[in-house]
Amino acid sequence: MESTQQTDQQGTAERRRRELLEAADRVVLRDGPKASMNAIAAEAGITKPILYRHFGDKAGLYQALAVRHTDALLDSLRAALDAPAERRRRVEATLDTYLAAIEARPQVYRFLMHPAEDSHAAERGFDVGLHSAPLLRRLGEELAKVIAERVELGPDGEELARVWGHGIVGMMHAAGDWWLGERPCGRAALVGGLTDLLWGRLATAGNRADGPGF
Repeated sequence: MESTQQTDQQGTAERRRRELLEAADRVVLRDGPKASMNAIAAEAGITKPILYRHFGDKAGLYQALAVRHTDALLDSLRAALDAPAERRRRVEATLDTYLAAIEARPQVYRFLMHPAEDSHAAERGFDVGLHSAPLLRRLGEELAKVIAERVELGPDGEELARVWGHGIVGMMHAAGDWWLGERPCGRAALVGGLTDLLWGRLATAGNRADGPGF
């Protein structure tokens, strides 16, 4: 009986946490980097102390939102990489998936990657850069695993896959951030240019004999 009650309580807590994250998402979509704990609590119909009870502080809420959005992005990137198409087309699709994600929800992207210059005084100690760096590192490591599983890179292949993984994520992030702010060209043009940049050694590297291919 006690175990069942604990399971029910955990399920209720998880549902409540998911509801609060959905409320936070709505505020972030509206306010971007300016989203405050006060606004999120009001959107959820609770007091700020209750929000703190679930997430600790803005850093805890940020981390939960980052995991939520990074998980969804990684699922989309893996689907693009595993789609039945020739290699260059899959590289293009992967780059386009990332850029489409930040284009579709620019306020979420800015909340995760850029601090608000006019944050409320109580929240000025929140360092977005401190928390966004692990998000980019996670994307780099996940992409490295995909590359290592699919491409034959020689005896130092695992190390090189990590170099490529983090390098590609850095390129996507920097180019996407610039593009989202200035819109100097269409998304397709940016995808094509970045794919051309990547299409050096990757185009000639063979697939691993024991891997799913790339």
